Amino acid sequence: MSNSNPALTSEEPSVANSAMGSKAPGAESLAPQSTRIMGRTSYFLAWFGGCVSIGTFAMGSSVVGTLNLLQATLAIAIGCFVIGIALAINGAAGYKYGIPFMVQARSAFGFTGTRIPGLVRAVPAVVWYGFQSWIGAGALNMVSATLFGFDNLIFYFITFQFLQIGLSVLGFQGIKWLENIGSVFILLSLMYMFYATVQRYGDELSASILTMEGSWGLPFWSATMLFLGIYSTMMLNVSDYSREHKKGTKQSLLTTIYAMSILPCTLFMGLIGYMVSEATGTADPIQVFANAVDNTPLLMTTLLFIAFAQVTTNVLNNVVPPTYILMDVFKLKFPIATIIVGLLAFATFPWKLVQPESAAGLQLFVQTYSAFLGPIFAILVVDYYIIRRRTLDISKLYDPSGPYQGVNQAALIATVVGIVAALTFSAISWYASLIPAGLTYFLLMKHWSVCQRFSQ
Repeated sequence: MSNSNPALTSEEPSVANSAMGSKAPGAESLAPQSTRIMGRTSYFLAWFGGCVSIGTFAMGSSVVGTLNLLQATLAIAIGCFVIGIALAINGAAGYKYGIPFMVQARSAFGFTGTRIPGLVRAVPAVVWYGFQSWIGAGALNMVSATLFGFDNLIFYFITFQFLQIGLSVLGFQGIKWLENIGSVFILLSLMYMFYATVQRYGDELSASILTMEGSWGLPFWSATMLFLGIYSTMMLNVSDYSREHKKGTKQSLLTTIYAMSILPCTLFMGLIGYMVSEATGTADPIQVFANAVDNTPLLMTTLLFIAFAQVTTNVLNNVVPPTYILMDVFKLKFPIATIIVGLLAFATFPWKLVQPESAAGLQLFVQTYSAFLGPIFAILVVDYYIIRRRTLDISKLYDPSGPYQGVNQAALIATVVGIVAALTFSAISWYASLIPAGLTYFLLMKHWSVCQRFSQ
């Protein structure tokens, strides 16, 4: 399809810049992306640097007493493998056509209907944005208090948040270099933090984490879902990122890139959270590493890593999705939308999420929003692979008065069916939602005349 179609004029006008082979910082657009700025190595490093989620630490804490160490390790690995497959599958449309999530969803949900999956995707992103910003600010505050005697967490939270907003305004040009440069530091720091945790708490770790029977049943599969649930948000809007990846990579290799970039960080952070919480009962990573590291220079390095990792994760995972949603719904420019998202993160009250009792609450949060994200993921996959047979009419996706105008009731009904199934089996909510939602959507699209115009 040609990107010069008149229907594209309703979107951001950066296609012209793309045609000239340049992309200015912050010049992000909902229009089809023709300039791809990330090769395989760069794309791998972007995902590696962007997936150091402190939420994974909390998920590791939440399975203490339920799984033994081997089971926890395998649960993380299986979760990452499922993530890799899901990202490659749902990111195919964005990779092929250069379209973002909010445009991809129009063929299934309709122009107006896409606001529903957009909102469902945006809420957890903003919550994690605030949570991880508070963690990063706490790390900076401890560095300041230790070295300079200045202790003011609120000051650092506000400053840290505005720093991230400033970086976010640069768009994918800034994200690319931030993630690529930071990935080596992140890997080395994670390896050191894991070693320091074992050294510091090795004697206090009870033998039960190795010898306890644990469970290979529902609790085990529930744990795999918790670790993939951290990224279930990104499974939904992966096209926002795959549209930046240069063409020429097969889907099997993309699956490997996704899974292997996410696995190291998720494994280290999850197991650190698991072991530390088992030994100390503490779920606050700042306090954990303050106690684990006795050497002040090394402690400062570790704390700076925690702060830096929150920036790389937030800018990639938690800024782009709600920003594109604001661009689509309110027709805002990318820089303005990123600023609004950054300000919304203040309203999540993140200091409440780092309390000792918060690990269980975060577990419930992941299970709950996964119940809403799973059905939408299934609908997008069925729509692209079965209904459209991997062929999209780009002009219709950008024509608000075309066949995709309004709301596709089939997608809404299928979403509700999937949510009901997910909440019925809340421990494995994401898994439980897939077949009911996907099958319902397929049957309605094939047999309900009301939805026939969306099949075009």
